[in-house]
Amino acid sequence: MSSISRTEAVKSVAALRAGPPHLAAPVAGIGFAEDVFTPETMKKYLSKEAWKRLMATVEGGKPLDPSIAAEVAHAMRHWAMDRGATHYTHWFLPLNGSTAEKHDAFLELRDGEPVFAFSDKNLIVGEPDASSFPSGGIRSTFEARGYTAWDPTSPAFVKRHSNGATLCIPTAFCAYTGEALDKKTPLLRSVQALSQAVRRLMKCFGRPAAKVAITLGAEQEYFLVDKNFYLARPDLVLTGRTLFGAPSAKLQQLEDHYFGTIKSRVLNFMNEAEQELWRLGIPAKTRHNEVAPAQFEVAPLFEEQNLSCDHNMLVMEVLRQVASRNGLVCLLHEKPFAGVNGSGKHNNWSVAYGGKNLLNPGSNPHENAIFLTTLCSVVEAVDLHADLLRASVASAGNDHRLGANEAPPAVMSVYLGDQLADVIDQIERGELKGSKRASAMKIGVDTLPALPKDATDRNRTSPIAFTGNKFEFRAPGSSASCAGPNVILNTIVAEAMNRIAGELEAGVPLQKVLQKSVKAHRRVIFNGDGYAGDWLREAKRRGLPCARTTPEALKAFKSQANVALFEKVGVFSERELKSRYEIAIADYTAKVMIEGSCALDIARTMILPAVREEYARTLDAGEKSARAGHAGAKSALRSIAKPLGDGIAEMTREIAALEGAVAKGDAAKVLASMEALRRTADALEQRVGDERWPLPKYREMLFLY
Repeated sequence: MSSISRTEAVKSVAALRAGPPHLAAPVAGIGFAEDVFTPETMKKYLSKEAWKRLMATVEGGKPLDPSIAAEVAHAMRHWAMDRGATHYTHWFLPLNGSTAEKHDAFLELRDGEPVFAFSDKNLIVGEPDASSFPSGGIRSTFEARGYTAWDPTSPAFVKRHSNGATLCIPTAFCAYTGEALDKKTPLLRSVQALSQAVRRLMKCFGRPAAKVAITLGAEQEYFLVDKNFYLARPDLVLTGRTLFGAPSAKLQQLEDHYFGTIKSRVLNFMNEAEQELWRLGIPAKTRHNEVAPAQFEVAPLFEEQNLSCDHNMLVMEVLRQVASRNGLVCLLHEKPFAGVNGSGKHNNWSVAYGGKNLLNPGSNPHENAIFLTTLCSVVEAVDLHADLLRASVASAGNDHRLGANEAPPAVMSVYLGDQLADVIDQIERGELKGSKRASAMKIGVDTLPALPKDATDRNRTSPIAFTGNKFEFRAPGSSASCAGPNVILNTIVAEAMNRIAGELEAGVPLQKVLQKSVKAHRRVIFNGDGYAGDWLREAKRRGLPCARTTPEALKAFKSQANVALFEKVGVFSERELKSRYEIAIADYTAKVMIEGSCALDIARTMILPAVREEYARTLDAGEKSARAGHAGAKSALRSIAKPLGDGIAEMTREIAALEGAVAKGDAAKVLASMEALRRTADALEQRVGDERWPLPKYREMLFLY
């Protein structure tokens, strides 16, 4: 599998460090969203009436007027061709966790003459093969028909490549039966369900009809490694993580990488990536070194949720492509390196009504009835459906990250901070007298001004933390689509809001409604250290669920109570929910089996031969020492050879055990066998001569880039 040796990789990277190639300067004059068919751009290509009707759908949520589709298609083609596009594609999010696109040229033949055309039918609907994507039993090979349907609320965009460009039209993807085969359709359904619940609740407060906006800001963590090292690691190529690797003497214990100075090669990559993101209308705002060596983060500004989810898929694609052009590889796996922090995708979620954030406490949270009601809705939703939230972030990669001393535990809990915890206490007691006000923070340096102190601290150990005007769901993995967790968040909060609205409509006083909710669900509030072992014991005492593995977590999708919930709010049918379970289990098993087979290949063909060679060389050196009259040297060399020989025997047994587990398709045994094999191999890495070890080492991959 390896196409480059470790020695060659190190030499190549060393040459780069000695004299880096020319760093491309930022391209001047790049316009934000210049490759996006934005409302302002549409004005230039559409008639005034067509633009007005389209905006009623895009911004007002009204059904699309079919009479304007032909004009929109014609305008979109002209705009795309003005930007160099020759092809178009329906861009969608199938259930394999990636994006999908089939390119068609604008070229058509009419009476034998070539013309460029793009009809309303080409815009509105496509027909990809639905049997070739994961469907969880919804589609069979002989039931191939599926449809992509234009989503006008997520603007079309042009993707450039080295020799042209393609018009990409965001679409939903469904089966011939109308069942959802993608991640966008359930997301749009959940947005609709939550929007309806918010309107119902706001009506109880006498608020006039207004637009609901569910917003999302998705922070994306990732690793960068030099492409030479990547190509010399079959495990990185095939699985995205290192299945073997002894820890480096230095990892992240000095805490010197987080927010550190960004290396010029990485900064060049970041600049180029941001330019591409800005062209696509993605508001990349923040970039920095993350905690682990070779780990980084990009964070955008908040956007409406559907668009933000689409944009995050593009962020991951752009990061990978730009990294490759810069001789790097972007690793989006949740745990590419053992012993250092893994990568997440912090999901910053909020909801607004009439342009006002319902999760903004204001200066006096206890007086803000709508804020407190929204807050209690979220707390209630998390407590009732912690199992679904855990299932929404379950994956083979994320299992290696969740619960470690770097990421939220598998127990779902809510952090509110001292001020809001005090308000919650008052609600439970049935009295609201006041709230702890945030004061100025004095630093103790006369020349520095007093800083305004936030009402809440930040809690990096909490899976769901209130951070001032939003909830940050920290558990999603770095490689996942944002759609899955947000479908769950929207759905469960919609249910809670509808329940509260129902009581208010029945005439129950708000204070009694909130008091009842707090008493029933405050067990899920935890403001302490989520990494601490005693929290897991406390969580168990409180009755909070803790699903440590993906197969255990995914059982939530089979619960009849959860099926009833999704059917009630119109997000999933029972068959659609069952299909998600089947797909997720199959994906988990397939990834574990790929890892097991890859580990076997590396152990048998790369590591074991290196250890045998070291063992033979050491014994041979001992014999030569004896012949030269150095008996002491022979004894010393034999003592060095012994752990190598023991390791060969141990690895041989562990390889056989892993082979058996892979043959049986037992994912749990494969993982356990891989872990045992890795422990032995990593110990041997520290005994084999450096020049003979075949795989790039952690000290190289994490520090030479």
